[in-house]
Amino acid sequence: MYGISGFAVAVAIIVMVLANSIKILKEYERGVLFTLGRVDLERGVRGPGLIIVLPVIQKIVRVGLRTVTMDVPSQDVITRDNVTVKVNAVIYFKVMDARRAVVEVEDFYYATSLIAQTTLRSVLGQSQLDDLLAKRDEINIELQKIIDQQTEPWGIKVTNVEVKNVDLPESMQRAIAMQAEAERARRAKVISAEGEFQASQKIADAAEIIQTQPAALQLRYLQTILAMSGDKNSTIIVPLPLELIKPFLAGHEKETPKG
Repeated sequence: MYGISGFAVAVAIIVMVLANSIKILKEYERGVLFTLGRVDLERGVRGPGLIIVLPVIQKIVRVGLRTVTMDVPSQDVITRDNVTVKVNAVIYFKVMDARRAVVEVEDFYYATSLIAQTTLRSVLGQSQLDDLLAKRDEINIELQKIIDQQTEPWGIKVTNVEVKNVDLPESMQRAIAMQAEAERARRAKVISAEGEFQASQKIADAAEIIQTQPAALQLRYLQTILAMSGDKNSTIIVPLPLELIKPFLAGHEKETPKG
């Protein structure tokens, strides 16, 4: 009886040891294998697939290789022109070297988040508000380069950084709205002035043509009369210029015999 119980206990222990010894890593996972607390530089990273780990002697740490999307919390930033804004961002990164990501830094997720926050405040603090609103792409590229340089020793590759929201104080929002309205009014006045200038040039050109060719004035006069006569409900009295009837008066004087 005791022999059977001892055998059952031994089998259970063997099964537990095997269960803890066999590890299966997915395609996007790698395992950093520690043997007596040390990592083999050549064979220290295992996977994907079936991995055998010796109990007590060895320990494996799983590391994901997929791209991680991390939200950077809102940061209070004072721009170079002394405007306080709240800015948040999103950072995309992935592990390129699983061994360094485990050995060189305690928690690479937390460390990358802190570096992203401090870099966000530093870079945006050197920019003016207009650049922050208008040159978002250039700022994103600069943030990506700086953060990637700092995380590279940990085997982390930062692929992209995007500034999402820039929250302005209400007073600044009103000032920007007033500035935009003033700019639209200025453009409207400039366009109106340019239109008046072009119209005056055309009128001056027409005056020069009429001055050299008087017949053009008569044709314009007749066109004006024709346009005014289109309204049937109006009675229009139009004075005739002397130049228009001179030819008829001259012909009448020739026909009338002298007394």
